[in-house]
Amino acid sequence: MSSATATSSSNPRVLLITGMSGSGKSTTIRALEDAGWFCIDNLPVPLLPKLLELASHAGDMQRIAVVTDARESRYLELSPRAVHDLRAQGVKVEVLFLDASDDALIRRFSETRRRHPLSPDGSVPAGIAEERRRLKDLRNLADEVIETSAVTVHELKRMVQARFADVAGTQLNVSVLSFGYRYGLPPQADLVVDVRFLPNPYFVEGMRHRTGREADVASYVLDREEAQGFLDRVADMVQFLLPKYRKEGKSYLTVAIGCTGGKHRSVAFVRALAERLQGDEALVRVWDRDIEKE
Repeated sequence: MSSATATSSSNPRVLLITGMSGSGKSTTIRALEDAGWFCIDNLPVPLLPKLLELASHAGDMQRIAVVTDARESRYLELSPRAVHDLRAQGVKVEVLFLDASDDALIRRFSETRRRHPLSPDGSVPAGIAEERRRLKDLRNLADEVIETSAVTVHELKRMVQARFADVAGTQLNVSVLSFGYRYGLPPQADLVVDVRFLPNPYFVEGMRHRTGREADVASYVLDREEAQGFLDRVADMVQFLLPKYRKEGKSYLTVAIGCTGGKHRSVAFVRALAERLQGDEALVRVWDRDIEKE
């Protein structure tokens, strides 16, 4: 593909999805299809220039997602160079790597009774080890790594759609996520903030079974000096970091705010923080991970 084509104003946004077998690549590509992306599964990365050439003639393919994985052994070692070459030509290629712990992957293969694609003798751990070896270079190249060991299919779909909506490429995509510590730390978090020191509406009559999305519950959490002072400090810290992350080429940032159950304090806090952060430098989205859990 010529450099003229690569730097064209109509050049589409390209997301290369790769990662471990069983880590959620199929769920991710379906989520992007639902969000309006043009998606192709199992395309060798060296063929991307030809795809982009065709897209330039089509005119309406502005968001392209491509899945590639370790099964493409003949082309896999050429993939990092192909990505570098496209980026050098001005093509915005983002690499998303989906990962999970070995234990989680083994459990998923056991539950589905599938054979690992790189383990013809049936040894799932051996297949996982070989796959990690083959994908090492692509993982190092990734702009974003999503760890799915403790993430449900529905949570992964919401996460992907929130992060990869059609936004301006000059903005940093910031997800402000509420969560409950009792359900574990969110593995995708870049920054984690604990708000369990704030007064808990769970112990207030009439608020226990409600959430921080409701105005009076949020007011109970936020309308006090220590809450506002902490909000000021967290917002100042994140706003200080945003240009630093952008300078380093980071496209996505997840700020996780945690309370005990993920229903009251963290939910109220993320909305107040998101309001402070929204602006020209960042596109901010709110995600309540645990609000529907019992």
